Order: sequence, then structure tokens, then C-alpha cells
Amino acid sequence: MKIKFQNNGGFTLIELLVVVGIISILAVVVLVSVKPALRLQQTRDARRAQDLNQILTSIHSCSIDKKDSASFSTCLGSFTTGDTYEIVDVGVSSGCNTVCTSVTDTNHCLPLSTKMADYFVNLPKDPNNTVTGHTGYSVTVTNGMTVLEACAAEGGPIKVSR
Repeated sequence: MKIKFQNNGGFTLIELLVVVGIISILAVVVLVSVKPALRLQQTRDARRAQDLNQILTSIHSCSIDKKDSASFSTCLGSFTTGDTYEIVDVGVSSGCNTVCTSVTDTNHCLPLSTKMADYFVNLPKDPNNTVTGHTGYSVTVTNGMTVLEACAAEGGPIKVSR
């Protein structure tokens, strides 16, 4: 007895999987090669937004833990309401308006690394910042509203506030 197979002209499962694999590889190559600088910029800006949210959450957690919501002086130290300060490590006391040009004065540095030590393992820093002790992020407190900004945002301003 002879079994006769009938060819219906379709594709086998192996052929379909090979085609899907090739298309997937081509899609990845195209996505990586199309505007890689833009993709890297977007990645750095996403990191900046994440850092700002982490800092802001830490400031507000500190103010709740230390019952300091009115003035933020326990968590942030001494500052003038309405002025913009760069967030820095301990030991940095000048040059803050060179890294962050929106900072009110060259001496407007806010060292959060000691005040907020319970809330950070390491103080977040801008991905492109190469200046030692500077974060590249600024903070302004006005009427109980805390506004943080990434000083070197590449795709437009990045600000978070509460």
C-alpha cells in the first residue's frame, strides 16, 4: 500500500519560524541604527526624571518623618524661600551657578548628602555631570511647594514638583 502525500502549497512551521526570526533581527537592527544619539539622549533624560523623583520623594519622606513640612529646614538645611539652589555633596560651597545656570547665586549650594543620609545610599547625579561634588539638579522651595529641575536636560526642561 502506497501512501500518497498531497502538497497543498502551504508553508511549513519551520519556514514560518525562520521568516519571523529574520524579521525580528532586522527590526532590532533598524531600531538601533535609526538615530542612536536621540535614543541615548532619551535614555539620559529618563534617568534624570527618575533621579528627580527619587530626590523629591526623599525630601518629602524626610519632612514627614521629622515633622518638618512647614519649613523643610531640618531636611534641606538653611535656605531662602524662592531662591534656586543646586543640590551638592558636603564640602561644595561655591560654583553652583556654573553647573546649574538657573541657580540664584554662585554660593547657593544645598548639601543634601548629610542631611538626607538616611534616605540615600548615594546622592543621584546627572548622567553627564563630570564636576565632582555637584549633582546637576536644582531645588526651589516656594510656599511649601518643592520644585526640582535637571539643569542639563537635553530634550527639554525636566521638572518635578510637590
